[in-house]
Amino acid sequence: MNIVDRFINYTRINTTTSREKGAAGIMPSSQGQMELAILLKAELEALGMKEIVLHDTAILTATLPANTNKDLPTVSFFAHLDTSAEQTNDTNAQIVSYQGGDIVLNEALGIALKESEFPEIAQYQGQNIIVTDGTSLLGADDKAAIAAIMQALQVLVANPEIEHGPVKVAFLPDEEQGLRGAKAFDVESFGADFGYTLDCCGIGEFVHENWNAGNAVVTFTGQSAHPMSAKGKLKNSLLMAHKFIAMLPPGEAPEYTEGREGYYWVKEMSGNSAKTVLKMDIRDFTKHGYAHRMTFLQQLADSCQALWGEGHIDIELSDRYENVANSLEGEAGFPIEIAKAAYRRNNIEMKAIPMRGGYDGAVLSQKGLPCPNIFTGAHNFHSIYEYLPVRSLQAASDVVLDVIRITAEEYAK
Repeated sequence: MNIVDRFINYTRINTTTSREKGAAGIMPSSQGQMELAILLKAELEALGMKEIVLHDTAILTATLPANTNKDLPTVSFFAHLDTSAEQTNDTNAQIVSYQGGDIVLNEALGIALKESEFPEIAQYQGQNIIVTDGTSLLGADDKAAIAAIMQALQVLVANPEIEHGPVKVAFLPDEEQGLRGAKAFDVESFGADFGYTLDCCGIGEFVHENWNAGNAVVTFTGQSAHPMSAKGKLKNSLLMAHKFIAMLPPGEAPEYTEGREGYYWVKEMSGNSAKTVLKMDIRDFTKHGYAHRMTFLQQLADSCQALWGEGHIDIELSDRYENVANSLEGEAGFPIEIAKAAYRRNNIEMKAIPMRGGYDGAVLSQKGLPCPNIFTGAHNFHSIYEYLPVRSLQAASDVVLDVIRITAEEYAK
């Protein structure tokens, strides 16, 4: 099976994540994810993979044993099964030969992928591009990754002269709602030494740093009173929350920051004059900056409590995931060097970008499996304008192959 047919076949299975079922603790949150996992299990079996395990959570793992006597580290690759809930319709993928200008996705509905809105598409003139019919996501996030990994395995099995050490793969559910599959994944029993996710980004992009991420839940407890006799009695928790928000550093919010600039995100607030709950996300790329932000919030809550009195404010701070870079410092950074070499072999300029978000690799790295991120080649994730240049998809698979080759050539223990 060629890589394009493989990818389009995967897109025919609707794997939209279900936020409601996910919130209820159900994994996988949608039946389509298990359906795709079952299909992949059958394909892995047909390839002769070993140690194939499909859990009832839809977590699927498999191993391609080494074909050399060298003592080599075990490299692994990860992709996620689910697609975003931003669009829930079935995908009707189509291949267009792009000659420049706009791409008409759905003539009947008047939907087009416009070059004026997505100018980066111009670089793919003269190439075949996979798009939707304008009524759904394409699902390249993350089925392009699944196709790239499976195609690389097919090449290795068909060409036993390619020397390689142990190669492990894992396909995880429900990444699109809090990295739930990665959080449930047993890194220790998996047995890999390092890994790569394939998730996001155009050809050449590479992620080896992302947020240190935390949560804050701040509860303001007021004292209700009838407004006719409220003077000296009413303590309005809504106004307490607004005062707290007003004391956050100005300009340090998502809408004012970019690159490696961290932020406080006032994400949700609900309540009344008696009780108000404020939920916030805290993000910073550096360990020091993240610790400073969390300490600042605690100190701000302590100061408010001193001002308003005991029992009027309570803050709960928690960590969500760490920066992948924390696990790739010093000698542990060799997965980055392998990836750089693999990109060079394919004449791809590496564009290392700081990811202003989380991905499965952040959780896996925190669990002890260093896991930077390789491109899939797709653009416009979570959108009906998502598209995937065929050459970029093939390039992602070629990079996976060369990561495996280079590991065998240069990293014997």
